[in-house]
Amino acid sequence: MRGFTVIWLGQLVSMLGTGMTNFALSFYIFEQTGQASALTIAIFCFVAPSIILSPLAGALVDRWNRKVVIIMTDLAAGIVTLVWLTIVLTNGNLEMWQIYLGNIITGAFNAMQFPAFSAAVSLMIPKEQFARAAGMLDFAGAASNILAPAFAGALLGTFGLVPIMLVDVITFLFAILAVLVVHMPQPAAEMIPEGNKRPSLREDSLFGFKYIRERPSLLGLQFVFTALNFISAFGAIIATPMILARTGNSAASLATVQSIAAFGGVAGGLIMSTWGGPKRKVQGVLLGMSAENLLGPIVIGLAKAVPGWAAGSFMSQLFIPIINGSNQAIWQSKVPPAIQGRVFATRRMIAQISFPVAVLIAGPLADKVFEPAMSSDGWAAAIFGPIVGTGAGAGMSLMILLSGIVGVVIGLVGYSIPALRDVEDIMPDFDALTAPIVNNEPAIQSQGE
Repeated sequence: MRGFTVIWLGQLVSMLGTGMTNFALSFYIFEQTGQASALTIAIFCFVAPSIILSPLAGALVDRWNRKVVIIMTDLAAGIVTLVWLTIVLTNGNLEMWQIYLGNIITGAFNAMQFPAFSAAVSLMIPKEQFARAAGMLDFAGAASNILAPAFAGALLGTFGLVPIMLVDVITFLFAILAVLVVHMPQPAAEMIPEGNKRPSLREDSLFGFKYIRERPSLLGLQFVFTALNFISAFGAIIATPMILARTGNSAASLATVQSIAAFGGVAGGLIMSTWGGPKRKVQGVLLGMSAENLLGPIVIGLAKAVPGWAAGSFMSQLFIPIINGSNQAIWQSKVPPAIQGRVFATRRMIAQISFPVAVLIAGPLADKVFEPAMSSDGWAAAIFGPIVGTGAGAGMSLMILLSGIVGVVIGLVGYSIPALRDVEDIMPDFDALTAPIVNNEPAIQSQGE
C-alpha cells in the first residue's frame, strides 16, 4: 500500500487546487451571467468529451504505459489552468468561451484518467483492499473540498482568480511528482485468440461494450447508474445556483454548505477506508443509492436556509464513498487487469452518458420552467409553495426535491432485480478463473503490439 499512499497524497493536494479553481469559476460564471444555464454549459463542456471519448481512451490506456497516461492527464489540466491564469493577468478577466474551451480540452484528457488510475490501482494493492482504497480516494476528494471552498472564498473577494489558479498549477505539479516517484506495475501481456492478430484500435474501442453486454448483471448495474446519474444531475447541478439565488449571491453561504458537505464526504471516506463496506458490496451500491437520495436531495429540496442545505449535503456526501467504493470493488475484482482500461472506460460511459444530457436540460428547465412556475404569482406556487417556498431559487429547490424522490425509487427497483442483487454470486472473481478466455476461444499470449 506504500506506493498507493504516495499517489493518494499527491491526489489529495491536487484535488485541493482543482477544487479551489472549480469553486472560483462557478461563482465567477454565475456572477457574470446571473444564469444557471451558463454554469451548466461549462459543466457540459467538461463532462461531454470526458464521456464521449471514453471508449477510445480505454483502448489507449490498455495499449500505453498507465503511469505515463496519468502524468499526461494531470499535465494537460495544469496547462489549461496556466493558460487561463495568463489570460486573466493579461486581460483582467475570462470570457465564457475561454472557460468552455478549456473545459473541453481538460475533459478530453480526463477521459483517460479514470480508467488508467483505476486499472493501475488494481495491480498495486490486493483485492481485499479495493473498497478501502476507493474510500481513501473519496476521503481525499472530500477533505480537499473542506478546505477548497474556504480558501477560494477567502481569496476570491479580495484577490480574484489569480492566486487561486496559481495554487492549482502548483498542486498539479505536486501530483505529477508523486506519480513519477512510485513504481506502477503493468499488467501481463494480454491474451488473444490463437492464430489471431491484436485487434485494431477501433475494435479495442468497442471491446468494452461487448464485454459488458455479454454479462447482464454488470450491464444492469451500469444502467441503474445511468438512470440515477440522469436524475441526480437535476439536483446536483442546480444546487449551487439555488443556494446563490436564495441567499442573494452569498459566496460565504455557498462555501459553508460545500464545506460541511465535504465533512460528510470525509466521514464517508473514513468509514469506507476502515470498514471496507458491507460484505455484500451490492447492498452498499443499490441500497446506498436510496439512502443517499432520501437523506440528501430530499432534505436539500425541502430546506429553505443554510442549516438544512448543509445537513442534506452532509448526508448525501456521507453515502457517496460507500456507493462508489462498493461499486469499484465489484468491478475491480471481477474484470481482469489487462482489459480494465477498456472495460472501465466503457463502464464509465454507460453510467454517465445521461449526465451531460441532463446538464443541458437542467439549466433551461430551471430558468424557463421551474423558476417562473415558483415565483410568487407562478402557476405552481399554490401547490408546492407550502413545501419549498416561493420566489428566487424556489423552483430549483423543487427540482432537487423531485430528483431525490425518483433517486430513492431507482435504488429500490434495482435491488429488487435478482440479476443485480446477486451480481457478486453470478460473476466469478477474475483470479478465480482457471484459464483466460477471450471471446470463448482458447487464448495465447500476445507478443507486443
